[in-house]
Amino acid sequence: MTANLILIIVVGVMVACGTTLVLERSLTRILVGFVLIGNGLNVMFLVVSGPAGAAPILGLSGDPMADPLPQAMALTAIVITLGTTAFGLALAYRAWQLTGTDDVQDDLEDDLIRRRAETDQVSATFDEADSELPDEGYAGDATLEPGDEVPR
Repeated sequence: MTANLILIIVVGVMVACGTTLVLERSLTRILVGFVLIGNGLNVMFLVVSGPAGAAPILGLSGDPMADPLPQAMALTAIVITLGTTAFGLALAYRAWQLTGTDDVQDDLEDDLIRRRAETDQVSATFDEADSELPDEGYAGDATLEPGDEVPR
């Protein structure tokens, strides 16, 4: 029981540290954070799988067998972490080539949208555009008699 409690604490610390690193502005720290989160999840799969048992190959013995599903999920998580890390390394290397730094820059469009939302420009523009349209039931001066042509 103590080993499981220690492993659960290790999972919590790894995921917490990884989450903290992912929230940084440096691409290198973000990548290390993703790796820590991935490894923490692999340790979690190890804890969740329960105690070790016999290999589930033949299934003829009376010994309790190990569940292969958490092992398969851990292998899948390793592959996903490897792919994500390789992609992140490629992005970090390209950013280093272009800018000479690995800091993530602010997105100008995102900042513009945030400032518009703070000044409430979007809803005011929407209200003005909505007030210019006539009511749905209003037909204006255009009344058609049977047999009239529809203006184009």
